[in-house]
Amino acid sequence: MFLRNTLFRAPIARTLTTLTPVATKSAPPAAASYSQAMKANNFVYVSGQIPYTPENKPVEGSIADKAHQVFKNINNILEEGNSSLDKIVKVNVFLADINNFKEFNGVYAQYFNTHKPARSCVAVAALPLGVDLEVEVIAVEKN
Repeated sequence: MFLRNTLFRAPIARTLTTLTPVATKSAPPAAASYSQAMKANNFVYVSGQIPYTPENKPVEGSIADKAHQVFKNINNILEEGNSSLDKIVKVNVFLADINNFKEFNGVYAQYFNTHKPARSCVAVAALPLGVDLEVEVIAVEKN
C-alpha cells in the first residue's frame, strides 16, 4: 500500500533559479574566469577577496591593513548585490600563516561584534598572487 501511494504521487514542482552576477568597480576585478559574486535564491555568494585595492594594486603592510582592505572589498561587493556586512551568514577565512590569526581576528571583531556569522578559518600552504589572506562570504539580500 505504501509503495503504491509513493509511485503514483504527483511530481514535486521545481522552481527555476536565476543566477545573477554581481560586479562593481569599487572592488578589485576578478583575476580569472569568475564573478566577484553571484546572486541566487536571495543569497549573495562573494568570491574570495584578497588584499587588493579597487585599482587592482596589492596592499602592503600588516595583516590588519590587508584585512581592512578585504572587508572594504567585501562590503562594496555586497552593497552592489543588495546586501551588507550585517547580512552575512557564513565567512571562510584563509591565512597563509596561522600566526597571523590573532591580528586578523582583532580586525574581524571590528566588523562583526554584534552580528556574528558562522565562520571557518584555516591555514593554507599558498594563496593566489602570493597574498597571505583571502576571505569569502555568503550573505542574504536585504528585504
